[in-house]
Amino acid sequence: MTPEAPIVLAELAALVMRNGAPEVPAGERQSQLTLAAMLLGVAAEVWDGAADSLVRENRALAALLDDAAGEDDLKLSALRAENARLRARLIAAQIAAEEAGDPDREAAIWAELVASTERRKLSISSI
Repeated sequence: MTPEAPIVLAELAALVMRNGAPEVPAGERQSQLTLAAMLLGVAAEVWDGAADSLVRENRALAALLDDAAGEDDLKLSALRAENARLRARLIAAQIAAEEAGDPDREAAIWAELVASTERRKLSISSI
């Protein structure tokens, strides 16, 4: 599960508020605020690329499934709903390929899952 931006931002706001108190030791404050800054940077990167990533992934899944990706609404909520629909179809396609003993179809599905993982990598990813 990926935490939604409002949840992350609320946690970061609470962290900053807690560390604004004068009784927080300097070392703890520095550690917590550095973590908050890093998380805000990641949140900004994810937020900036979210629509692009979902559109690319939805198009790739639709092509693999011989489906039409819905792109009429580019709100993140609509793109995520479309992604969930396509991923449910992908699961069914994977099951069907396994049951049919279709290694080429299985390989194509796994290749898309690997590509999807690559598309989701962040700039701070060590791998």
